Amino acid sequence: MTGVSDERRMVKVSKYLAKHLRHQPERIGITLDANGWVPVDELMTAAAAHGFRLSRAELDHVVAVNDKRRFTIDGDRIRANQGHTVTVDLELAPAQPPAYLYHGTVARNLDAIRAEGLRPMDRHHVHLSPDRETATRVGARRGRPVVLPVDAGAMHRDGLVFHVSANGVWLTDSVPPRYLRFPG
Repeated sequence: MTGVSDERRMVKVSKYLAKHLRHQPERIGITLDANGWVPVDELMTAAAAHGFRLSRAELDHVVAVNDKRRFTIDGDRIRANQGHTVTVDLELAPAQPPAYLYHGTVARNLDAIRAEGLRPMDRHHVHLSPDRETATRVGARRGRPVVLPVDAGAMHRDGLVFHVSANGVWLTDSVPPRYLRFPG
């Protein structure tokens, strides 16, 4: 495999890992530890048993080159860096955010966000980007992006807690509407 085929395969591996390391580990018979880790060999064996063979080289490559840095390998174990819908404790220390963070969304969500702010939905935290460009890419996954600046500095001063994941995504429990800047 070369070129486009390799890229398609890496996307497929990344999506497979996200599904089973963030959302449905039980579907292939793996159990994440309290902090989201699973032994690499256990993951690879379970994946193969469920018809998805992958090599250690492919796994290492996806972890190393994924532009979103979704996964971390530490020795003989692997985990997703954030975005879980299953209960895990990523052991992230509280962190002081920059003055502003950004959230990418689409226009059809703005009325609900104006009314309720940003909520984690089916995840454990609201995900915020450190820059407009990243938030634009996030919002573009669902249509024409709208980027909302978040007054993270004011939130932090008001006692709301932030964490930053290993891949630079900022996490918080929610963002009340008063900390958001809406377009127009």
